[in-house]
Amino acid sequence: MKWHFKSGKNGEPSRSKPTGVANREAITRLSGMNAWDWLLVVVLNGGIIGYGFFLSRDVKSSSDWFLASRRLPWWLVGVSMYATAIDTSDLVADSGATYTLGISYFVTNWVGVVGGWAVAAFFICLPMYRAGMYTNAEYLEARFGPAARVICALIQVQYRTLVMAIMGMAIYLTLTIVGDWSSTQAWIGLAAIATLAAVYTALGGLRSVAVTDALQFVVMTVAAIIIWSFVWGEVGGWNGIESRLADVNAELPNEMLHAGYDNIVREDVAELFTTQEDADPKEIVRRKLLLGGAYDPKRQVIAHRTPAWLVALGFVIMGVGYSVVNHTQSMRMLASKTEWHLKMTVFAAAVPMLVMTFFNLTIGIMGRALFPEQDALPLGRQDSIYPHLVSQFAVPGLKGLVVAGILAAALSTYDSMGSALSALLTRDVYARLFVRDREDRHYLRVGQWLTPAIIAVSFLYMPFLEGGMLMFYLDLTSAFVIPLLTLFLLGALTRVHRRSGLIGLAVGATYGVLRLLAPWLAEQHGIRVMPAFMTNTYAAYPISLLLTAGTMILMSLRFGWEERAGLLHEETGEWLRASQTSVRQLAEEISVDAAVTASRLNWLPIALATAVVAAGCILSFLIFW
Repeated sequence: MKWHFKSGKNGEPSRSKPTGVANREAITRLSGMNAWDWLLVVVLNGGIIGYGFFLSRDVKSSSDWFLASRRLPWWLVGVSMYATAIDTSDLVADSGATYTLGISYFVTNWVGVVGGWAVAAFFICLPMYRAGMYTNAEYLEARFGPAARVICALIQVQYRTLVMAIMGMAIYLTLTIVGDWSSTQAWIGLAAIATLAAVYTALGGLRSVAVTDALQFVVMTVAAIIIWSFVWGEVGGWNGIESRLADVNAELPNEMLHAGYDNIVREDVAELFTTQEDADPKEIVRRKLLLGGAYDPKRQVIAHRTPAWLVALGFVIMGVGYSVVNHTQSMRMLASKTEWHLKMTVFAAAVPMLVMTFFNLTIGIMGRALFPEQDALPLGRQDSIYPHLVSQFAVPGLKGLVVAGILAAALSTYDSMGSALSALLTRDVYARLFVRDREDRHYLRVGQWLTPAIIAVSFLYMPFLEGGMLMFYLDLTSAFVIPLLTLFLLGALTRVHRRSGLIGLAVGATYGVLRLLAPWLAEQHGIRVMPAFMTNTYAAYPISLLLTAGTMILMSLRFGWEERAGLLHEETGEWLRASQTSVRQLAEEISVDAAVTASRLNWLPIALATAVVAAGCILSFLIFW
């Protein structure tokens, strides 16, 4: 049995205790949703999906489908980037994370994601845009060779299908807890939602996805603010949160409401000494300690402590990795009208991210104040706190609106991931390695058919999410995504040698895999494969980045540094080369007026991007630290 803790400066634990009937009756429960609630869900999301089908009539070529023919303005791209970033997993799984971790998790969005958007727009996506690229994996071929391109595409498919699985689990929890559906009904409903997203994405491509994302952004934002207002009023505002948390434990308000407190995970091993088993409990404890931690024999608890600065650093790197590696974000930037519009997307995406992160993620903290005992939540998991709170209110139409918002968030990300991963597999694997010289329509159809297939594959991850969605995500992303992030960063910001990319990627991924195996090897076989600090979930992020970067620098010292030159990449396949040329021609067709306007306001994107990144740092490291 495990508990998650954040300690104050004295390092004392803060175990949540039941607060009795008072908290349980603080909100009147109304089981299920009525017909009007479901009508609201269908009308809001059905109308948006119908409009997505309507937009699909304009899709005639691969550039239409993959890049919306580079016709999208900065504000639409930015809103679409935000809507894709804030999916059902953020509303449900991330609320579960803040139920346990508190405000420290906000750093991921406020600094990591926002800062990552700025890095991507100004340093990584800009040369891709100028070179007429469709995917960020193409960039890695230009910088490090074709193998890096294919590996990038495959890692992203693994990474993002995991996120789609987390979204699916969040929808499942919503339908069972708020909708009061049976397990079978919820799975059928989830499959129907995924199918709808797959179909209109397959037909409409990026333009359809971007426009529907903007509409879904409105629905999910309104729903999030309304449910937040109800819960905020019930908990009694900020003072109410502090007092309710203090009733559980005097240190809990500081631990939950400030990012600058250490994270402690405590594992109760008392049961090992009371059960009649053949295994020696002392030997089991010894093996567990191979992964670090301190054992208190009197309380029979193993405590793993992580400094607050290391937790924050891990979350920042994770957020940057999302913005840079994730092609759902770069795909949108590459669809911008001009370079100026591309840079302006940072501001358009970051403003709602800074504001809505507070509204979306404080739900978990307020839920902890109202229901501090995790075992009392549905299914006994913190991930259920968001739908559980929604289920408590008997306000007509509220549940329907919130469920509509959750489904809108899911649809906006299902369609985005489906189109982005389809683009990666079509261009960077299928056309690059297998079928190189077919007509444009053939590859358009391949991309469309791959979309539902990718969404379907995401369901295979769901059995692995029972232990908590966030922690499973943290483990896998540190293993594979961070080495890939390092390639993008060093490729854009340094002159590391072309041959260093694959070697660095191999070293970083090897560390990640060994770290994933370390708990099993330690507890089952008593084998320590690496120092204990290297197995820490949060430390894995900077360690993976440093190992990959250090390897690449050493290889560059051995093989030499690349010459300074523009990112010149010519596709070898006939279709790939023709589609690249067509995108470059689109860039040349920009009107003179637009170019003049951009040149006059060239300072504006830089100023606004700097402002939003600074705002995120101030919120994270000053106001809430």
